[in-house]
Amino acid sequence: MTTTPSAKTGYDALLTPQKSLLLLIDHQPFQFANLHSHEPSLLVNNVVGLAKTAKVFGVPTILTTVVEERGGQLLKGIRDVFPGQEIINRTTINTWEDPRVVQRVEATGRRKLIMAGWWTEVCLAMPTIQALGEGYEVYIVTDASGGVSAESHERAVQRMVQAGAVPITWMAVLSELQRDWARTETTDGVGEILFEHGGGSGAALHWERQLLGVGAGV
Repeated sequence: MTTTPSAKTGYDALLTPQKSLLLLIDHQPFQFANLHSHEPSLLVNNVVGLAKTAKVFGVPTILTTVVEERGGQLLKGIRDVFPGQEIINRTTINTWEDPRVVQRVEATGRRKLIMAGWWTEVCLAMPTIQALGEGYEVYIVTDASGGVSAESHERAVQRMVQAGAVPITWMAVLSELQRDWARTETTDGVGEILFEHGGGSGAALHWERQLLGVGAGV
């Protein structure tokens, strides 16, 4: 007897640049001021690395803030990756209740949503749970998201996983989109992201290049 793989298993469960969309939610000073689940500079590093990953692979990216005039502008590192791109400034706490965001997602025709947000338990959990209920596959980038405490973050991740979300880290997103080092059109960009944001992986890649005597590529 054969079984049909679920949306979370098999080749089609893996992320590809052609089917994915990135939604970055509320990476703003107000949220950052009370974010205690992770070391702050690490979270900034990770979300900027994630944004650059989407840019290198041509993954459509939606940027959104909540009450920007009081909560502050989107993190400069993200804005620098997408200079001039419109940022949807909402009043709704739940991103998915803003029709502009949903319309922008629907316009791409993509069903695999990669999401990250500050705070995990509010800004990420609400749209994730609602989008899952509308038939989207949602991949939550847990190390580019953060909550007001470790417990808040962990309970939110647990809740979203129970609802059907797939937890993933930003470097796993990078690796899954690349998938094959023979895809040389993106290896230089991947290398630069790792050098700037990959910590020990970036250092190891520098060392490999030194040993091989090669240029910017992998």
